Amino acid sequence: MSDDRFEPYDDHGHAGRDHEKHEEHEGDGERPEDADTNADAGTHTGPGNGADGTRERDVPGRPGGGTDGPGDGTDPGDGPDRDAGAGRSARIPPPRASVEDTGQPLPAPAAAAMPEPLMLEHRVLKSLLGAWALAACAPEEAAAVEEHLGECGACADEALRLRDAVGLLQRPESLDLDPGLRTRVLETCLKRRPPRIPVPDWASAYDAETARLDALLQDFGDTEWHAPVRLRWYEADEAATRRTTVAGVIAHLLAVDGLVAAALGLPDPLGDLAPGQATPSARTEAFWRGAHAPPTRSVRAPWRAQTHDLVRTVSFTGSRAGRMPVSYGGYELPLHDAMLDRAFECWVHGEDIAEAVDYPYEPPTGRHLHGMVDLAARMLPAVLEARRQAGQEVSTERRLVEAGAPGRSLRLEIEGSGGGEWLIPLDSPAAKGSAEHEVAHIALDGSEFCRLAAGHVSPQEAAAGQVGDKAAIRDVLLAAASMSRI
Repeated sequence: MSDDRFEPYDDHGHAGRDHEKHEEHEGDGERPEDADTNADAGTHTGPGNGADGTRERDVPGRPGGGTDGPGDGTDPGDGPDRDAGAGRSARIPPPRASVEDTGQPLPAPAAAAMPEPLMLEHRVLKSLLGAWALAACAPEEAAAVEEHLGECGACADEALRLRDAVGLLQRPESLDLDPGLRTRVLETCLKRRPPRIPVPDWASAYDAETARLDALLQDFGDTEWHAPVRLRWYEADEAATRRTTVAGVIAHLLAVDGLVAAALGLPDPLGDLAPGQATPSARTEAFWRGAHAPPTRSVRAPWRAQTHDLVRTVSFTGSRAGRMPVSYGGYELPLHDAMLDRAFECWVHGEDIAEAVDYPYEPPTGRHLHGMVDLAARMLPAVLEARRQAGQEVSTERRLVEAGAPGRSLRLEIEGSGGGEWLIPLDSPAAKGSAEHEVAHIALDGSEFCRLAAGHVSPQEAAAGQVGDKAAIRDVLLAAASMSRI
């Protein structure tokens, strides 16, 4: 192997060897003709040549070395024949130095020239305010407008107003409509032109929630209609579930809404499939079993037509029909509470559907949510009595009181949208809630309390704040969860 191996270049090492060779030539008394003789023999002993007759590697920046400078192709030892000898290794140029490694300052970037403001009239500048607020002006025009805003207060106020309007147009929130938008639009329209046949207040929540759910369903394809949905509720103080599809949920709503339709004299959507026991779960199971095939998107049209018929009928009937009883099999509700109950279930199952297709779904408006909470709070004393008779009561501090007399009470505080306070009598449904006899206090968010009543939240996880009799608190939370059904 040749001794001419590649090594890192060392300026000091090369300088020392060159100096030694120079002193050797000066001391040996070599004559010019001897140098010519040596050149004819092919042996170079001048600077840059080794003692064995081989030429040292070229050093960048030295005469005769590299490919640049005076030594390129002019030195007798330079040229293509120099590297073609046997056993010679190819020259490897050192890496080119980066501009950051030289230590020299980098060139300063060219300064951007600021546009000169145009000399425009006031009316022209005022007409450009809208384009300026949208950042649609040319640089020269924008500079002219901004200079003018520092001098004209009226234009500055107008520019600020336009900028705020542009910010509203570019809000980063979801594109879904606010659930309260429909209510506000209807209220504004009805103030200007009252309806000839108004919808009763106690039916407005049902009207709004069915419209919201229908808007969610309108763009569903076959995949979404057959997406799996898990219905949840509480039964015997245990969580229960049932698996169905989006179309199956709408079939369930259609079947249970038929209870209200039958009370109003409208056709029963189940027809011959209607069971003898007219409970919500029995009607749903009968509808699911009696269908020739699993429900599909075709169930949407009859469900939506029935919701329109219900709202139209109660509107023609008027508010005096609000006390008409609606049978739920084991119990009855007045029509105004039944419509609120159906609005509540429509919202809860709307959330189930939205969760199945991974789509956001907001709670009802505060006014409608307050009505749903109020219905559940008014039903709690009767549910507590039914649980007491079934031996499911936990508290042993019951005190018998006369009907209408104050008794032990629990304060139910609902926070947020639809909030309020209710005193729940614990001893008897006929007792009166009393702040003087308050033994416990529960604080909950409005939508959280409704999800508890729907069986979507366990009693152990529902209460945000609890103070007082733990047994009474547990009784009320379990009673709220037991109001849920399929």
